[in-house]
Amino acid sequence: MVTKILIATGNPGKMQEYSELLAGLPYELVSLKDLCITHEVEETGKTFEENAWLKASEYASISGLLTLADDSGLEVDALAGQPGVRSARYGGDSCTSDEDRVALLLDNMKDVPWEERGARFQCVIAIAEPSGNNSSFPNPFAKAESSSCPSTKRGQERFHTLAGNESTLVTQAEGFVAGMIQYDAQGENGFGYDPVFYLPEYNQTAAQLPPSVKNQISHRAKAAEIAVEALKTLNTGS
Repeated sequence: MVTKILIATGNPGKMQEYSELLAGLPYELVSLKDLCITHEVEETGKTFEENAWLKASEYASISGLLTLADDSGLEVDALAGQPGVRSARYGGDSCTSDEDRVALLLDNMKDVPWEERGARFQCVIAIAEPSGNNSSFPNPFAKAESSSCPSTKRGQERFHTLAGNESTLVTQAEGFVAGMIQYDAQGENGFGYDPVFYLPEYNQTAAQLPPSVKNQISHRAKAAEIAVEALKTLNTGS
């Protein structure tokens, strides 16, 4: 029997990356959308590690499934490490898309010379499993198609109540990749800040790299490489 693992993201680009990074493992990957989970975990942590654990823990308890979550972001030297853990929320309500956040970043760095535009992408993956008997709780929406997912708050509360509220950390893994923030966006691949994250060794941005290359050298790929070994061990029980 293939074990299900919840990839706790609502980002289609990130879900696609994990589908490729975890390919070949004896797990069936399911998304928040697949399970009709619309609840959003409040990322109150001050570090990537804290936020990754918050998401993995809470979604494991909600779903009753082994859960992988990550927190990742861009740290820019000239901005004292910003946007950091707020990378996906950079600019607040005034920035509603990746393009908005990239534009804000470039504007905030318009006077920064090239030699001071160093940055790095960092990713922390946390894998959690529901504690006790949580995994035996049924998913009340398991047979629902995504188009018929309950949209009411009451439905989500029921899901949360059934699943319990405790989970156990299985493993945590970290990866990062260093680069530069270039002056304009280039490339159609990837998402987030990829179009302005320049990799000197490839003379391209992360968004210009073929996915097959990015999935070997990215911060998420490096963290996933460690997580994969933990998942192999967990599956064999050794």
